[in-house]
Amino acid sequence: MEAILRSDDGPFADVLKIAVLRGGGLGDLLFALPAIDALSWAYPEAEIVLLGTPLAAALLDGRPGPVARVETLPPARGVHGPDEADDAPAVGRFLQRMSSERFDLACQMHGGGRYSNPFLLGVQARHTVGARTPDAAQLERNLPYVYYQHEMVRWRETAALAGAIAGPEEPHVTVSPRERLAGLEVIGDCRDGLAVLHPGATDPRRRWPAERFVELAVRLAADGMRVIVVGDGADAAIANGVAAEAGRRAGGAVASVAGRLTLPELAGVLSVADVFVGNDSGPRHLAQAVGAPTVAVYWVGNLINGGPLTRALHRVHLSWTTRCPVCGRDVTQVGWTAERCAHDDSFVTDVEVDAVYEDAAALASLMATTARLRGK
Repeated sequence: MEAILRSDDGPFADVLKIAVLRGGGLGDLLFALPAIDALSWAYPEAEIVLLGTPLAAALLDGRPGPVARVETLPPARGVHGPDEADDAPAVGRFLQRMSSERFDLACQMHGGGRYSNPFLLGVQARHTVGARTPDAAQLERNLPYVYYQHEMVRWRETAALAGAIAGPEEPHVTVSPRERLAGLEVIGDCRDGLAVLHPGATDPRRRWPAERFVELAVRLAADGMRVIVVGDGADAAIANGVAAEAGRRAGGAVASVAGRLTLPELAGVLSVADVFVGNDSGPRHLAQAVGAPTVAVYWVGNLINGGPLTRALHRVHLSWTTRCPVCGRDVTQVGWTAERCAHDDSFVTDVEVDAVYEDAAALASLMATTARLRGK
């Protein structure tokens, strides 16, 4: 911890342009937003440029917030995404272009630095900060990368290396009136409340069984709620299956819009939801960021790294699984220190429908009561 406890580790002088490296998925991006906000508070005159993915550009371009623009990362191993192959010529061109911008500060907010620290050094900023594992390249100021730490706290602590110590604890995404109207158009009539369900997750081990989402959708529909199921990519088939079976049992109150929404349209739908229910996934994190109450199913290890920090509007249901259901390997030894086993069986099958439904119904009722008190 020496790097952040030294008395001279305050803000850098004359910082007018900042690069932030953050690849990965939607949740990864959202976890970094509070740290980026902190940088904007510490350096209010600086232009902040996010070195991110096309997903980041789709969400943040033109949206109010601290990020002035997104520069889309080239295919680079361990930087763009976890399985991305290197495109050495594209990486070279990108780093040459970034170095010509003469950044005053570059912040690595993308993992332990084995690949991301050398990439960040290629930007040739005057100052560099970031997390690092023992085998990663040194930056000017370094935070030890310890796997079991909440990602939002990790990147806030990284921003603190540059003297950025103030700002929000959790991410916030401003939704435009146009996006909210688009969301209302997508969902149709929901006068008795809207529940949005997301049964997918990038990692199959994080997925609550689809039949549990079916049962939940049927119960919420029986309460008079409109139930919309969302998903994209590989999640779309799961979402459509859940909606089809729940719709067969509950009628027209359940529908799927999986695979039909852009990221801004998804933000609009989530912003008008009375409750979101899903796995530990990007849409859950986005739902919270746009102001929707959430109920989520988590494996306990993922809760440590990526769960909501507050409970007034955000509830979690935990599986305490510690060994692979197939081979029995200890699944708590994860991250950069250990390879996972090859099995994709769910870690969260022991979470029951009753408990998830009770929280979802309670939050939806709270939102309905709040709306009545406000005269909406």
